[in-house]
Amino acid sequence: MRLHTLRHALLPLFAALLLSACHGKDDATQPGGSTPEAAVQGSIDLLKASDINGLLKHALPPADYANLRADWIRHQQDPQAITAEDRAKFTETMQELTGPDAENKLYGELQPKLTMLEQQYKDQLPVLISVGEAFVKNGVAQNKSLTEAQKAQTSSVLDVLGPWAQQTPWFDQAKAKQAVGVAVTTARKLDLKTPDQLHAMDFDTAMAKYSTGITGIKQLLAIYGLSVDDTLNSVKLSPVSNTNGHAVVKIDYTLLGKPLSNESTLVQQDGRWYSEDMLNNVRKSHQQLGAQPRPASSIGAPAAAATVATKD
Repeated sequence: MRLHTLRHALLPLFAALLLSACHGKDDATQPGGSTPEAAVQGSIDLLKASDINGLLKHALPPADYANLRADWIRHQQDPQAITAEDRAKFTETMQELTGPDAENKLYGELQPKLTMLEQQYKDQLPVLISVGEAFVKNGVAQNKSLTEAQKAQTSSVLDVLGPWAQQTPWFDQAKAKQAVGVAVTTARKLDLKTPDQLHAMDFDTAMAKYSTGITGIKQLLAIYGLSVDDTLNSVKLSPVSNTNGHAVVKIDYTLLGKPLSNESTLVQQDGRWYSEDMLNNVRKSHQQLGAQPRPASSIGAPAAAATVATKD
């Protein structure tokens, strides 16, 4: 599966997880939850552990998860052009991040640049961030793949992240050194030398790499004062309705000390509860892929042809 396709599949789920909690607790290794609250709690636990494969397996009914895995092979067979320039830049960057004494070398190069940038942009940065925030908000408002509720939810989050970004000491030398250390450690764990490796990964390997990357991102954000886990730990959920296989929950949470709230919808499938937005997006992606002609190289390949019928 291409990275952007996975992103669209996961976006509604991650939005719900950042704004969700529950009172009960199921076995997170099982698909869905026995209650809407338990389904969300299992996903929160897996997200906190950066277990992306486990998160997908928990968040989807078995047939849809099987489709997701089978579809990955189809996406990987879709040719993606990698230019010589892209390949050289990727290889150079990874060599710099994983080479001997990379932390000290990179920080030595970054230190004078931070000093220069602080002198040039310290006073302008809040304005630039404000402009960027407005640009992102406009993009969210124009995004046809998001519901009105999701747009409002994203906008409220941006209202909190904007002031945080304006006040964060991005030019702080000590924090920059910590960030370089996290970037180097993450790059070494990823162990990627060429972009071709990304294209050749099977589903399980790719999910493991995503988990490593997300762990690194969470560590970087924490250095600058934004703890994803603190936000997840702050969530409280109360039921609004639960009828005919559809449940609505009110979500209260704290982001950077600011209280926020929203509502989320879950659906019941075979006695288990799942995020409605997540399920709809994954099924839509599967249907769109099924309507596309298969690459010639995949004809007759059992793995590529293995697709489980989606349950309605």
